[in-house]
Amino acid sequence: MVQFGTGYQMPMDRDYGSSKPSDNSTNDVGVSIGDLGTSVSLGPVPNVTALGAKMRAGSKTMELNFSGAGKGSAQGQTPGMYGKVQRQALREMQKANEYDFTTHATYGIQGLAGMDQQGNFSRQSKEFGVSEIKRAIEFAADVAEGGTVVVHTGEFQRPLIEVGDKKNFQAYAGEEERATYRIVDNRTGAIIEEAKKSKKIARPVWLKADEDNSVEGIKKGDYIDYFGNKLSRAERVPVYNEEKQHFEVKQMGWEDLVEESKEMTLEAKKDWELWNKKGRPTSEQIAQDDDLKKSIWTRFMKEGVDSVYEVQVRPEEAYIIATLETNAANSRGWAMNYGGNFDIHVDRMKKLKEAEAFYKKLQDETDPKERWKLEKQADQFSEFVPPESKMPTEIIKKQMRNIEQSMAQAREGAASQWAQAENAMEQIKHVESAETYALKESYDAYAQAGITAMMNSNRLEKEGRLKNPLSVAMENLFPESYGAHPDELIGLVKGSRERMKQVLMQTKGMSEQAAVTEAKEHITATFDTGHFNMWRKYWKGDPNKTLAQNDADFDKWSLQQVEKLAKSGVVGHLHLVDNYGYQDDHLAPGEGNTKIKEMVSIFKKHGYKGELIVEPGADFTTDTSGFETMKKAWKMFGSPVYGAAGTSVAPGSRQWGDVQYGWMGQNKPAYFTFGGYSPSEEWTLWSGVPLE
Repeated sequence: MVQFGTGYQMPMDRDYGSSKPSDNSTNDVGVSIGDLGTSVSLGPVPNVTALGAKMRAGSKTMELNFSGAGKGSAQGQTPGMYGKVQRQALREMQKANEYDFTTHATYGIQGLAGMDQQGNFSRQSKEFGVSEIKRAIEFAADVAEGGTVVVHTGEFQRPLIEVGDKKNFQAYAGEEERATYRIVDNRTGAIIEEAKKSKKIARPVWLKADEDNSVEGIKKGDYIDYFGNKLSRAERVPVYNEEKQHFEVKQMGWEDLVEESKEMTLEAKKDWELWNKKGRPTSEQIAQDDDLKKSIWTRFMKEGVDSVYEVQVRPEEAYIIATLETNAANSRGWAMNYGGNFDIHVDRMKKLKEAEAFYKKLQDETDPKERWKLEKQADQFSEFVPPESKMPTEIIKKQMRNIEQSMAQAREGAASQWAQAENAMEQIKHVESAETYALKESYDAYAQAGITAMMNSNRLEKEGRLKNPLSVAMENLFPESYGAHPDELIGLVKGSRERMKQVLMQTKGMSEQAAVTEAKEHITATFDTGHFNMWRKYWKGDPNKTLAQNDADFDKWSLQQVEKLAKSGVVGHLHLVDNYGYQDDHLAPGEGNTKIKEMVSIFKKHGYKGELIVEPGADFTTDTSGFETMKKAWKMFGSPVYGAAGTSVAPGSRQWGDVQYGWMGQNKPAYFTFGGYSPSEEWTLWSGVPLE
């Protein structure tokens, strides 16, 4: 309690009067104003001078954000728009004010799998994304001399019902039945089709053995022909229903495809084990191997698939494979129909050519006066040719032309159908879920970026300019895209680290331990509290509970997930942003319903020592300035601030209510003061004029 001259007593939050904060002057979270940084989107103002002003506002760390990609513009600035002079100015401002910069790569890149707006995956798009991240890393090396480079995830879209424990979220009512899954051709990354859970597909019922036959080496469930002989998957035949006199067909729902995928997985594992047993032959060697070349699972027979447990066929892949197998069978049927009599045509053509040669010779050797006898013989062919035809050679030529037409039709029809069948079977070998394909592309891309960060860190260290190692920090984005869920974020970081380790060992000759250390240092994650809170709108909840109870359940879940993230050790950077769980509105921390204090407390409990970046947004238009976001963040954490607007409160005993919307530097500067190129953190006037 503080007593004023009038006798009025007023409760105080903290004692804000000491000239320098102590280590224990914060609340239970353990965050002071010196720990909180702010973010700044570059453009369209002259940023070098503008940043100098923002550095004096009271934070010690600033994240420089780029919104442009490719060729920059005033509204979408890129690292490439900052030349040597501007970079030097920013670097000197940072040093003079004992400040720290971090970097946020362009918002124009979301995920590095190379996905375009149509859902296809392009290597060209992937490389464009990687190049954008690389130039952000080089900017961070030049200006910040190290530190975090934030990169948005969002590798591809996937159903929310497949995320996490698969029961807490859904994008819309009925998503369980109507969800779609994309499948790509892994040779090109192009979408083949979308598998829909609500759509059934028809395919033949294949003939299988009802029981084991040890003599023939057949087990129950093996494919067999109509004579009981064992067949491979590619050779299988449909069940013939004698009573109905047609081949049986089955409408397959999603549950059937789940079972089908399990069966396919077992087949693929057997083929992989055979490939592994044979010494892991290359794709060229597989094409020459009588056993392996028949397999439709050669996509698993390559380096990188190091364990049989990595061989997995997904239901969406089974969906497309079943369709392609039906198409291939249809093409083979037509091919046999077209080509069934082709050998008969060929044999008859040979005989007609012999007959033609015989009659031509006979005709040439016959006296013209006697040729009427040959015309008489032509009567035996009259049913095949018009009556005006007289000579056997003419009749034979007409027959040959008819057979040639039949042969051409059979040849072209059968050949094209066989080609379609082969194309379908070849396509099956390259069917892959968009998720598994995209993740491999993403791991590789983030590994490339991580190696760039490592190389620039090494360069700075040799030059004696490295403040902190450069690290690529993947940020969880919006729930609709992969990378937003903590499990996905952890998986992205670990998968990318593993890929970087492999590349460093293969190309740099590093030991495994050294490669692991480098990958861990240069590939990390950014956790954005606001993006994470947007999962709230998709929370299914319990219909028997109140809104408040369901909100509490979500909060409990969210903090459990944060605990998982904190324990995983992948997070090296935090964005503190608030909202109400619907959109990324960038409210100040404490202004929405995100449990930011609790989240930060969990990270601190597990030893987090990275940056805490507050990202202003809404306050630029709903309050007096974006800096109000920082003041509200300080208030939420109960951090000490020195100086107040009001004069009715005695120095040393001030409340947040007195200072939140007042200028805090009238009597004393905030925790850090920044004069023009001030050489140290020693006290200077808030105006920036150094004491002489």
